[in-house]
Amino acid sequence: MTVWKRSGEWLELPLPNETWKPLKPGGVDEIAALLPVPRKYFLRLASQGRIRVQDNLVRLHVFPNEEAAFKAERQAVDVLFEDDFCLVVNKPAGMSVHPSEVGQGGTLASAVAYYYESTGQACAVRHIHRLDQDTTGAVLYAKNEWVHVLLDEAMRDKRIDRRYVALAEGVFKEKQGTIDAPMGKDRHHSGKRRVTVGGDQAMTHYRVLRQLKQAALVELELETGRTHQIRVHLSHLGHPLIGDVLYGGSARMFHRQALHGERLTFEHPVTHELIEVHAPLPLDFQQLLDKAEATTKM
Repeated sequence: MTVWKRSGEWLELPLPNETWKPLKPGGVDEIAALLPVPRKYFLRLASQGRIRVQDNLVRLHVFPNEEAAFKAERQAVDVLFEDDFCLVVNKPAGMSVHPSEVGQGGTLASAVAYYYESTGQACAVRHIHRLDQDTTGAVLYAKNEWVHVLLDEAMRDKRIDRRYVALAEGVFKEKQGTIDAPMGKDRHHSGKRRVTVGGDQAMTHYRVLRQLKQAALVELELETGRTHQIRVHLSHLGHPLIGDVLYGGSARMFHRQALHGERLTFEHPVTHELIEVHAPLPLDFQQLLDKAEATTKM
């Protein structure tokens, strides 16, 4: 494991040897042997004088003070994991991850901006993935540009594992399986998606954790990350989420779609440790589950 240390806005690493100079042509490969530094990012750092050799150390200016770019709004943030590089927060229901229009308030981005500000962290707000407004659970953030590039790459390469739990209507004939059905926009309903021939590839793995009388607690894993993918795929299977009226679910028992991002697993972009973060079920989801289980026992 690479030995590194943060010193203010700089990351310090021991040099491979005393004579190596990081600004020579071989410098990218030398630094890559110590830390995963994307070539374009490294060259930009070098051109801006943000790589230095000092006292047998290579120093990278990867923690510059940055503006949040979102208006900070005082709201409690439920932090599930945090270090110098990454932040994972538990998103509540009814909150967008980021604004959909200029000036929109009440978003998770504004709450995270306030959290950074109140804890003395001059970080831009960089989310790695999103959840629907009424979906709860873990959301991952990068605290600087370098880590953002690495986590975006990990997301594209499907190296960030997102697991969800949902309460879906009906009795599942198959207790586990894969829904492989392409998706596209619904031309008759703005903001809605549907399964359609010729759409973008979309694949969801599911497993029934508990079959109840009129619903099932289901674990879901995304192979792709299309908008509303879980909601569309389960509706396509004939088991819409409880509360998801947009995709055929009933609102009789619940006021929103019963979907929660319960687990997030990823390799730390710098330390390479396996990070596994669990987000507890929100109270309303737990109460719905308890009610469904009680009905099953009658």
